[in-house]
Amino acid sequence: MGNKILMIDDDPDFAESVKTLLESKGYNVSTSLKGEEGFEKAKEVKPDLMLLDVMMPNADGFDIARHLHDEEITRDIPIIIISGIRKKMNLSFGFEPDATWLPVKAVLEKPVKPEILIKAVEEHIKK
Repeated sequence: MGNKILMIDDDPDFAESVKTLLESKGYNVSTSLKGEEGFEKAKEVKPDLMLLDVMMPNADGFDIARHLHDEEITRDIPIIIISGIRKKMNLSFGFEPDATWLPVKAVLEKPVKPEILIKAVEEHIKK
């Protein structure tokens, strides 16, 4: 199989549909439905890319992204946030990657179109 992708998202249906889509493109995808579990899994698996939700029970994807960036072993793993937080909380602003507060490569809005997700993965995955 191809590059390893780790997806952390508490929605099992969304995680499964993304996994199926990316595996059809040759990626090796593992998932975690819990933030802290996913954080530990990232240190073990050392994926070539991570897909990360923001709103999860007992976990905040923004915090997880910063913690991953602070750990030497996971610092260089590219992260793409996929979240519906703007819509759910009716926010009038979006989130942009930056070096300290949101150290990710991209932020995608749920629901994300398959072609947009695949393009972002292809653009940011470590080869």
